[in-house]
Amino acid sequence: MRKILTALFAIIFFAGNASFAEGEIWDYFGDQNVYGQKPVSDKEFEQALESKKKKKKRDKNIPKGEEFHQSNETQFIKQAGEELPVLCVPVSIKLSENEILPVGHYQVAGEKKNGKPYLKFYQSHYLMAEIPAVETPDDFNQETVHFVDILNNGEKQIKIIFGSIDFNAYSLVDIAE
Repeated sequence: MRKILTALFAIIFFAGNASFAEGEIWDYFGDQNVYGQKPVSDKEFEQALESKKKKKKRDKNIPKGEEFHQSNETQFIKQAGEELPVLCVPVSIKLSENEILPVGHYQVAGEKKNGKPYLKFYQSHYLMAEIPAVETPDDFNQETVHFVDILNNGEKQIKIIFGSIDFNAYSLVDIAE
């Protein structure tokens, strides 16, 4: 009797699921409005795909409005202005009779106070020295807009050159002995 009931149950179960064998396996599974979705025809699906392909995505890096005409070069210069150039000072510099700027790496910023240019030497956020400079239209044949470098000016002096968007300058400083 048990075998007959098992066989009868198996026939009813497999006969009831025979509709799964037709077409695709997921075509008849569950309700077609599962998760609140409405059925879409193949034609509507293809139209939706075509409409998405035609739209171009807007580049989020391009600003809107008047700034749209701004070139990439000016954007780079604006960003470069925020970064201070680094100078490796290979010798101790005599700032005054009692003050010496030791050997090291310094970020150099140029600033005008009362119309006179100054070079400010920073380590981290600490101001280490402020040296008066001479403004010049010369760019010292440098390849970049923002620069700082040391040029040899004899055995007892060095020439520190500086350039930025605002001005170019140089300063002659004595080497500490």
